[in-house]
Amino acid sequence: MPADATYLDPVTGQTFPLATPLWRSPAGHPLMISELPGIGRDAIDTTTRSIWRYRAALPLAITRPVSLGEGITPLVEGRLPSGPVHFKLEWFAPTGSFKDRGASVMLSYLRQAGVPAILEDSSGNGGAAIAAYGAAAGVRVRILTPATTQPAKIAQMRAFGAEVQLVAGPRENSETEAIRQSAETFYASHNWQAFFLQGTKLLAYELWEEHGFAPPDNIVIPVGAGSNVLGCDIGFRELLRAGEITRLPRLFCAQPQNCAPLHAAFVAGSETPVDVTTAPTIAEGTAIKRPVRFTEVLQAVRRSGGGTVAVSEQEITTTVGVLARMGLYAEPTSAVAAAAAEKLLASGTITPDQRTVVLLTGSGLKATAFMTELFGKA
Repeated sequence: MPADATYLDPVTGQTFPLATPLWRSPAGHPLMISELPGIGRDAIDTTTRSIWRYRAALPLAITRPVSLGEGITPLVEGRLPSGPVHFKLEWFAPTGSFKDRGASVMLSYLRQAGVPAILEDSSGNGGAAIAAYGAAAGVRVRILTPATTQPAKIAQMRAFGAEVQLVAGPRENSETEAIRQSAETFYASHNWQAFFLQGTKLLAYELWEEHGFAPPDNIVIPVGAGSNVLGCDIGFRELLRAGEITRLPRLFCAQPQNCAPLHAAFVAGSETPVDVTTAPTIAEGTAIKRPVRFTEVLQAVRRSGGGTVAVSEQEITTTVGVLARMGLYAEPTSAVAAAAAEKLLASGTITPDQRTVVLLTGSGLKATAFMTELFGKA
């Protein structure tokens, strides 16, 4: 593992040692980890069936990982109306969403650094993951979540022993309140903490191994804050740096039309937010009006040669049904990616002969109220 890895403020270029946990720079910017060399197939720990088989790709040695068996999720063949795709079923993670990848690495790092208690804000899946891995790590957890969050997700957080504080108003109010409280408790935000991205980047290594040590052609991702986009960008660029692949997969950012700030900026050719009207969406996991790493997410999409897609509420609802009739019980946030993949296939932006992976990031069990309303009547 690289001895010179550091926190990096991508705006100022300042670096900071990893020995002291940080969630932002003194200038108030979200931090990244300095570029790492990546690993080859010989560095995979094939005796471990979790994301920790790729631990050699992390920026420092973790002596006691906090793991619940996250990662190595199914990759299954499927067909949308306009062509074939592969679905990555991230809801097979221990708490039912992809957020477990980032939570495992982040909590392992924070426990090793001696952090006794953490604070997180989340619309549901991130909070559940942090609560579960906090419980496994023996770290106290407080979650701030919108009062409108699905009851099943709130119950899951509380079941893991987390203190849950409901915050009135839109999603961003929870983040604002968490930042205010960060003076007393370490802010282990899955959107701000750089080690969370070190967990999500391991999805890239997993897809590389699953595809015979080659990248897929396209990855379609439901995006709120963009941690999966950034994780794939970081991981596949490390593999490129290590000489294990010769090209990056195209990354496609899928958002609901009701809350599509990244799509609006991409279409406008901007790397900063543009004026956009937002409204409530059934895809609550993507309802982030101003992602913390806005510019970095757009840069990752453009660097890959990919793009953005916005889908309507009706398209999301229809696609929930399309997936269910394949045997895939996906929450509306996940269906955003499948709806976007259908539009990309129909337009010819991606083609049936290409290997396209659609990330289904959370189970329909996470959205029980919505799914009951949609399917509960005979």
